[in-house]
Amino acid sequence: MKLLSVVVPAYNEKLTIRVVIEELVKVPNILEIVVVNDGSTDGTREILEQLASEYSELEVIHHLHNKGKTAALKTGFQATRGDIVIVQDADLEYSPQEIQNVIEPILDNKADVVYGSRFLVRKAARVLYFSHYMANKFLTFLSDVFTNVNITDVETCYKAFRGDIIRNMIIKSKGFGFEIEVTAKVAKLKCRIYEVPISYYGRTYEEGKKIGLKDGIQAIWYIIYFNLFCSLKQSFYSLPSQKSLAKTI
Repeated sequence: MKLLSVVVPAYNEKLTIRVVIEELVKVPNILEIVVVNDGSTDGTREILEQLASEYSELEVIHHLHNKGKTAALKTGFQATRGDIVIVQDADLEYSPQEIQNVIEPILDNKADVVYGSRFLVRKAARVLYFSHYMANKFLTFLSDVFTNVNITDVETCYKAFRGDIIRNMIIKSKGFGFEIEVTAKVAKLKCRIYEVPISYYGRTYEEGKKIGLKDGIQAIWYIIYFNLFCSLKQSFYSLPSQKSLAKTI
């Protein structure tokens, strides 16, 4: 049953993008892989064009200039057709082999949204920056205070959605703001949110990690703005009915 759309934002990921795509095509239930090349200048574009000729599941969309992860996701979501949509980073910090476990609660009609948590139960996780760990914990705590949902890992890449929810969401943030914005908006919609444990194979800055202090400061503002100053009607083009949220796939 082909019902899964995977959206992959990619910026200068020539070293890993082929492996990511080759792993994604093996995922059960895969309908399509939508890669948004966000203005890469390192040869990622050429690799993606070659991959598109090899795999019918792959659709590649190019941004002429780098617009940031959130803009790439926004473009990708609107190109999807699947009943379930999940985000996959192009850098192999997250293993596509775990996608099936992430979407399982949606397949079982228990959830509308699922987050893959790096902290819910510690699986394989590379030991990296303590400052990043503390920043993530702080942002997750602050987000939970405003949304009143007990998520353990708001900044995780692996977020899976019912397709009608994410395609109807009005996304306004920039840079890495998507993680905070989407959490505020699915909480406003009162979605059934689940978490499942995942592994994490992080990168150092020398290996290509891109998020920094500026993004953390911006996230604090987004937590305040999207929870206090953005209404439910301002969050979605049209509101998925509770009936559609609960229907069986």
